[in-house]
Amino acid sequence: MNNRIEQLKQQIEPARQKLVAHPLYTQFQDIEQLKTFSEWHVFAVWDFMSLLKSLQVQLTCAQSPWVPVGNANTCFLINEIVLGEESDVDESGNRTSHFELYLKAMQEMGADTSLINKLVTELRKGSSVYDAFNNTDLPEPVRDFIGHTFHVIEKEPVHVQAAVFTFGREDLIPDMFIGIVRELSSLHAGQLNTFRYYLERHIEVDGEHHSHLAMEMVSDLCGNDPVKWEEAANAAILALEQRHALWNGVLNAIRL
Repeated sequence: MNNRIEQLKQQIEPARQKLVAHPLYTQFQDIEQLKTFSEWHVFAVWDFMSLLKSLQVQLTCAQSPWVPVGNANTCFLINEIVLGEESDVDESGNRTSHFELYLKAMQEMGADTSLINKLVTELRKGSSVYDAFNNTDLPEPVRDFIGHTFHVIEKEPVHVQAAVFTFGREDLIPDMFIGIVRELSSLHAGQLNTFRYYLERHIEVDGEHHSHLAMEMVSDLCGNDPVKWEEAANAAILALEQRHALWNGVLNAIRL
């Protein structure tokens, strides 16, 4: 990976470390708290997919008639990521998107999926994103978080979107959180199997293969333009801060 990527990673490291050290990760003592977490976090899983598709639309030709668009290497990188996110495998080897896998995990543990299902239903009916938000009783921190993501999608250039996707939206899951989930899974037979699989699969696929592809994509899009690299770093830091604010909201919710 080139030096500019390493410099960007150094710039965002304080915000990243602050997020990894968020006190939310140490609070989980029972499955009810994990249910609450999932009921908020699922919106981040959904809008991650929305940001991904925005990148695909801009970096490839996603319409007919087809014409060549952009750099073939960048097209490959984004299509490879989309392939894994939209059509991965569940624990039984069945094809599924990561979002639908997360919904399955929520249903298995008994979490409430009504809010996210209502949002998706509104969108399927043809509502705009913001009308769908307004018609769904979202917690304010969730509304702020996904509102920021869609501001990035609608207003920011593609290199900024790629940086937010790559560095600001990766799920920074500490090892100790995985350990807590595994321990709770052993106490609640059959209720957390899919959730645990989702987390472990996310680390395996997104944390290793996809993160490398995404960093290469950012490098291609920023090129040798120092302004683009600075914009990418600033956007990634802001996205990490937005995730931190979302975690504050979740923490308050599980303490109620």
